[in-house]
Amino acid sequence: MPLLSVRNLTVTFATSTGPFKAVDGIDLSVEAGQVLAIVGESGSGKSVGMLAVMGLLPPTATVTADEMRFEDIDMLTLTGKRRREIIGRDITMIFQEPNASLNPCFTVGYQLEETLRQHLKLGRRERRARAVELLRSVGIPEPAERLKSYPHQMSGGQCQRVMIAMAIACQPKLLIADEPTTALDVTIQKQILDLLMKLQTEHRMGLIMITHDMGVVAETADRVIVQYKGRKVEEANVLSLFTAPREPYTRALLAALPENATGDRLPTVSDLVAAQTAGAAR
Repeated sequence: MPLLSVRNLTVTFATSTGPFKAVDGIDLSVEAGQVLAIVGESGSGKSVGMLAVMGLLPPTATVTADEMRFEDIDMLTLTGKRRREIIGRDITMIFQEPNASLNPCFTVGYQLEETLRQHLKLGRRERRARAVELLRSVGIPEPAERLKSYPHQMSGGQCQRVMIAMAIACQPKLLIADEPTTALDVTIQKQILDLLMKLQTEHRMGLIMITHDMGVVAETADRVIVQYKGRKVEEANVLSLFTAPREPYTRALLAALPENATGDRLPTVSDLVAAQTAGAAR
């Protein structure tokens, strides 16, 4: 049985000009211990689809699906209370922009311990000891002292590590990482990816990696879903995707990588899709 199984997921937003379909009939599944990458340019519905699974979209969003199951749990029929028990404990998410996701008014220790208090019902001393151990496990030096720090007193890489510590605090079965290396320099990006893969292997978590970076896909994923304008256009194992992509959009994503550039101008994905589609029509 898949850890997470989603069939025909659709997300529509009510707008002043009428309904807007951000996700259009997506199917996906991920097994325990497997890394699934969801790739596509900005606006392709990657994050929105996963926020729908988490139940974190605003009231303006209408979410429908033929199936949305986590193990043997029907996510479509959960009560609010039951969903809150699962989200944050068994399914967790690392959000984009850690500095914006952490509350600037509270120390990182308070925010980390809040997760433990909510889901594991630990006593004060146990929470503090667990929080220190979590910060140590994600590579933050002097973790006991760092618990007293506010987000603005930490670097972007350290804030991202705090977000990872919060996400793994309850040893989740499924972790969703939404652009976990955005706005980080390349050295810190490599450290964060290595840390995520180490934790995923140690805990045998299912991991969904949302990204637009094909290099991240190549380094981390077992399987890849390519999304375009809210739809899944291709799904393959990572080797097949890079060596024999089937769809024009996937080929365009790969051709737009800087290392594949020819001439003085890097082509856009739109240019490449249009050219490949025109060539196929001929």
